[in-house]
Amino acid sequence: MHKKLFIPGPTEVTDEILQAMATPMIGHRTSGYATLQGDCESKVKKLLFTQARVFLFTSSSTGVMEGAIRNCVAKKALSTINGEFSRRWNEIVRSCGVQTETLEVEAGQAITPELVDAALSKGGFDALCLTHNETSTGIMNPVREIAAMVRAKYPDVLILVDAVSSMAGVEIRFDDWGLDVCLAGVQKCFALPPGLAVCAVSSRAMERAKSIPYRGYYFDFIENEKFAQKNNTPATPSVSHLFALNKQMDCMLAEGIENRFARHLAMAEYTRAWARKHFAMFGDQRYLSNTVSNIQNTRGIDVSALNKALGERGAMISDGYGPFKGKCFRIAHMGDLTMEDIKWITAQIDDILGLK
Repeated sequence: MHKKLFIPGPTEVTDEILQAMATPMIGHRTSGYATLQGDCESKVKKLLFTQARVFLFTSSSTGVMEGAIRNCVAKKALSTINGEFSRRWNEIVRSCGVQTETLEVEAGQAITPELVDAALSKGGFDALCLTHNETSTGIMNPVREIAAMVRAKYPDVLILVDAVSSMAGVEIRFDDWGLDVCLAGVQKCFALPPGLAVCAVSSRAMERAKSIPYRGYYFDFIENEKFAQKNNTPATPSVSHLFALNKQMDCMLAEGIENRFARHLAMAEYTRAWARKHFAMFGDQRYLSNTVSNIQNTRGIDVSALNKALGERGAMISDGYGPFKGKCFRIAHMGDLTMEDIKWITAQIDDILGLK
């Protein structure tokens, strides 16, 4: 039996999108492919409110994060950590042999402009690594406000954003916010199968990349730009993913980008109200995520047993991540899920646990 996914990735994929992915293959050096890639890029630009280059990488998001570091950091990066997934920025920077300092706050807290300002004021930084939505804690960092502060006070610092579990679910205005790299995998709010990453890159970031030797090859922004000008890629792309992305972008635009964001917010608010009635929301309540709710297990329920029971009813949620296993559980409300879906999954939990 298929289990409907209420986990923070991979998310539920509709039959319509799966069918688009099964479109007969075309050659990736043909004019038909170039049209496909060009269409995808132009539609993603609308989603991100940008005129910047949008690259489509056949990769997980982690690969593009590494590419961002290798292309954009010449001196030193500030890695911000407020959970287990934002910690990956720091691990990637260090693995690339790039200088870094860390700004870490307690899990459940947000990275704020004031904290970033204090860290950057030490000097020597030319890049800032941010995670927009920390999936392990259900906290959404105020990237817009952080970026405004950085642009005003530290104009030479490039802003690199992991928007893996927020892009296509919440508003990201790449140009207006002054971001330099913003990336996401399509297996979360885009509601596509895993295997493709989307990445917007500013002209500032492209200029920085030109000055950095040994950028690697696969994620080299300059090499990819040469091919992107002809709506192509240096290496063979996942053509099937682009068929699916193109179809999904049409669906998003038909729904209305603002309507999509409003739907995600409505699902989040419903889930939070339900969680507060029966449990409690984890973390700083001012910065709760609009795409995944991390719920404190105040009743001491057996989360694994709950998920097993949900599985028998055709659904799946997530246990707490890492140190929060058993102490929290997560319900994702992203992608193509609807309010009806969220009302259904919470009703199932109510019934299983005997909640009223």
